[in-house]
Amino acid sequence: MSLRTPLGRVLGLGAARDGTSHWWAERMTAAALVPLGLWFVVSLVALDSPDYASVVAWVAAPTNTVLLVLFAFVSFWHSRLGTRVVVEDYVHSRAARLFGLVFIDFAHALLGAVTIIAVLRVSFGAAA
Repeated sequence: MSLRTPLGRVLGLGAARDGTSHWWAERMTAAALVPLGLWFVVSLVALDSPDYASVVAWVAAPTNTVLLVLFAFVSFWHSRLGTRVVVEDYVHSRAARLFGLVFIDFAHALLGAVTIIAVLRVSFGAAA
């Protein structure tokens, strides 16, 4: 016996009408962060010297630039998804929840954009 409505079974939507998209997004970003994180750590450890010039040269390589931008984007997206769940689950005041969710979205968008712009500036040689 199922407590779900026939329409809910057909559409795959839960009680909040959100379905499993948020859950899947969290899992997919976590799965993407595993190889990206391993690549990031291994390639930084493999650097000959950790000085500024060698790191800038490493970032300037096209493959590293693309992977760094992807790593930053997926990291901030995953962080946004996780912190939204914490606020939705543990903040009970409607006004505080709304403020928290809006703040989380703006903070993650701003920090993600600044990070990606910094990587691109270093990659294209504007930051010296």
